Parts: sequence; structure tokens; C-alpha cells
Amino acid sequence: MRAWQVAALTEPPSLALCEVERPVPGAHEYLIRVEACGLAFGDTLIVRGRYQIKPPLPFVPGSEVVGVIVEGPAGGLPVGTRVASSCQQGGWAEFARVPARFALALPSGLAPGVALALRSNFPTSLYALREVARLRPGETVLVHAASGGVGSAAVALARWLGARVIATAGGAAKVAAVKALGADQVIDYLAGDWVDAVRRHAPEGVDVVFDPVGGDVGVQSLRCLAFGARYLIVGFAGGAITALPANKLLLHNATAHGVLWGEVRKRDAALANRLTSDVYEAHARGALALLEGQGFAFEAAPRALSALHERRSIGKLWLETTGAA
Repeated sequence: MRAWQVAALTEPPSLALCEVERPVPGAHEYLIRVEACGLAFGDTLIVRGRYQIKPPLPFVPGSEVVGVIVEGPAGGLPVGTRVASSCQQGGWAEFARVPARFALALPSGLAPGVALALRSNFPTSLYALREVARLRPGETVLVHAASGGVGSAAVALARWLGARVIATAGGAAKVAAVKALGADQVIDYLAGDWVDAVRRHAPEGVDVVFDPVGGDVGVQSLRCLAFGARYLIVGFAGGAITALPANKLLLHNATAHGVLWGEVRKRDAALANRLTSDVYEAHARGALALLEGQGFAFEAAPRALSALHERRSIGKLWLETTGAA
């Protein structure tokens, strides 16, 4: 089968489209013929060796897939079932192994980009907002990188949960996309001091900060907190870890929470399945809006990765492949 492989950790990243052996599923795994494989910002780091998880070389990146089961354990989903699932790398390939407990049978006709977003970005954001921050109706949420995968999911979910949403995005196209998604106020962080803008919209501060960016964005976000606020550390897409000024947390009686959804999903499969089911059910009822996102040809993986790394994308990105026969 064909697969994108990383043989060395370089800058810029070195990806090669190779012929490799088709993986053999374990006792509690499905082998799926991949229809689409998702891209996440963590992929831009892992192929450079800058992520906290470093797979042994060579490896095939990609941790989220949509496809059809071609082999699986007895008593599981039948061969031919179309599923969305996470996996421990290996997704950027024509076939991939996925843990049986993470595979979710998909409703008929669901587009691959939508299926991937609902399977990965939305449960991440729902866990952060509902389970960790305990977001309540009427509270105000500040969402950074709101035109990205998890950021746009956070905007849609916060609205669904009855919160007021202030969002940040970079550039007119991204601002327009986030406005269309339903954010109450959208601030273009390229146009001036976004902290002052947030404070104008929320003079008493925001109750929850959803931050997948980190670095100085995280530090400055603490200037926007309401009393008793919750600051969610979702990632470090800006490339730097946030050096949190603890005095700001103290002055606002605020808390900072790490959100490592992948680890939570492994440790509490029941919670992961419940959150994922909630997301799919809400979408089926028309209660959740999604940004359109963008699919790339399987052969264009380096171009898709560059678009994500250079912040030229809006919404979910994915690679499309029908797999081998």
C-alpha cells in the first residue's frame, strides 16, 4: 500500500510517499481501508520531532481516519462498516489499524471532513468546555484560533451550551468565517490590541478562556479574566509554552486547567464515547454548525501540512484517499 512516511526529523519536515507493507490488525483492532485521514496541528509538530510524543523512526503520521472495515475481531462491527476512529499514528496511508473501542459507525452519507471534525475536534472541545470548565449558560467564553479545527468546534459548542462567545482570528476571511459560525464578537488579532478589544466587549472579564495557541497569547489572556474564571490550556500552536503568571490567577481567584484529550480518551473510554455520541446526536439535530474545511488529494500531504503550519487554512483539513483494492 501507499503511505506517507517520516524517516528523519528535519526542518522543514521530510515526508516521502512510499510503498510499505499493509498493517496487520491486532486482536482488538480493525483494519480499515482509509477514505480520508485528518490533519491536526500536532501533526505539524510530530513530523519535526517537536511534539511530546516521538514515534520511533520511520513512522507514518496521522491519528484520525475515516474508512471502511476490511478485517476485524469476531463479535465486533461487521466488515464493510464505514467508521471514524482515532489511531496511534499510521493514518496517512491507504490502510490503517484502529483500536476497536475507538471506532464509531457513521451515519449514512456523512461527508468525510464532517465525520473527522465530529470525531476529533468536537469531543476535544466539548470535554474542555463542559467537563473541565463546567461552562454554564450565560457565561462568556474567549476562544482563540477560532477559525481552526478545535477553535471553531469550541465556538459552535459554546453557543450550543448557551454561552456568549468572543473569538479571535487572524485576517478578514477568518473573521468572516467565525462570524458566520455564530460567535457574538470576533476580533482580528492582526488589526490591533486584541486584549483591549476583549475588555471592551467584556468589561467584567471572561469566564472561560479556550486557548490552543499558548505562548504570549496565553499570558495576555490572563489580563481578560473575570473573578473565578477558568483558563483552558488546549495546546501550543503558537510554538511556545505559556509561562503563566500565577499572580494573575490569584488576583482573579482563577484556575488553569490542562486539556489532554488523547490521554483522557485512553483512560476513560466510557466518557469518550459519551461525549462523541453527544456531538454526533447534536449535529444530526442541526444544533451544531461546522466550518466547511478543506480536503486535499492524498498526494498533496506536504502542501496540506504547510497550509496548516503556516496558518493559511480555515476549519478542518484532511487528505482524501480511497485506499487500495
